[in-house]
Amino acid sequence: MLTSSARLLRLLSHLQVPGVHTGSALAARLGVSARTVRNDIASLRELGYPVHAAPGAAGGYRLGSGTSVPPLLLDDQEAVAIALGLTMAAGAGVSDVEQDAVRALGKLVAMLPARLRGHLEALTRSTSALPAVAVPVESGVLQDLAGAIQARVRVRFAYRDAREVETHREAEPYRLVLRSGRWYLLGWDPDRDDWRSFRIDRMRMKIPHGRRYTPRPAPAGGFAGFLARSLDRAVWTSSYRVRLHAPAEAIRRLAPPAVEVTPEGEGTCVVTVGSSDAMMLARYLSWWDTDFEILDSPELLETVRVLARRYTAAGRTLA
Repeated sequence: MLTSSARLLRLLSHLQVPGVHTGSALAARLGVSARTVRNDIASLRELGYPVHAAPGAAGGYRLGSGTSVPPLLLDDQEAVAIALGLTMAAGAGVSDVEQDAVRALGKLVAMLPARLRGHLEALTRSTSALPAVAVPVESGVLQDLAGAIQARVRVRFAYRDAREVETHREAEPYRLVLRSGRWYLLGWDPDRDDWRSFRIDRMRMKIPHGRRYTPRPAPAGGFAGFLARSLDRAVWTSSYRVRLHAPAEAIRRLAPPAVEVTPEGEGTCVVTVGSSDAMMLARYLSWWDTDFEILDSPELLETVRVLARRYTAAGRTLA
């Protein structure tokens, strides 16, 4: 049988799982009586843990929030998951939490059993991450924006674009996204009547925030998909429409988020693609591995013909 101290730790571990836990379920997990569970709950309260009890058939025990951070009891996988999360947080581009994440990781690793430290070290040695050039932002700005998203209030800010031109903006904030070392705010721009993404390191917040807003449905493809499309299309200088002789669903499975795919009859679809270089796009079209037609660009059509002549000439060299 578990000692009382070990049993208390086991009980605390179960209570740290969110939700309401019945006395009978806790007693069965610990292999003790319901009376022992009640006594152990009282002991946890004496130690300062805010354990709330709900009466009735649907009642039970729930661990509430206290005035300080209590010790957490983690299983092996939870400990490794937190260690990996702290490792990622140290390089997430939040300027004033990097050292905090490193310190917290050091404390966690020092407390891990030897077998877990070995697993984590093996995972670290065997894993490589392509470094992203992080553009730092302050955690206070992220928290302020997250609070505005939660409260559903508009944010007002000065925004500096890629050309260093500053404008005064207002937006309904919906989501914070980290992509390739940069933090973005996704929101609805009422002045432009459309969804927009803003680099947070280019924002200078104005306080207080604006008025409340009614939430809108997410953009097509979700917030992450919208950001991927908007960033990829930002480098397009020209866009083109091309008919592909392949089903739309098959093309969608291969197409990057920025490419728009429109079904057209059975077995064909029209894609809208873009690039800063017509020759680059002409080469890209062969990647679809299907017949295609250029619909609206004499420049792209001529570029495809140049490639066709080259391939035709190359095809004769073996004869």
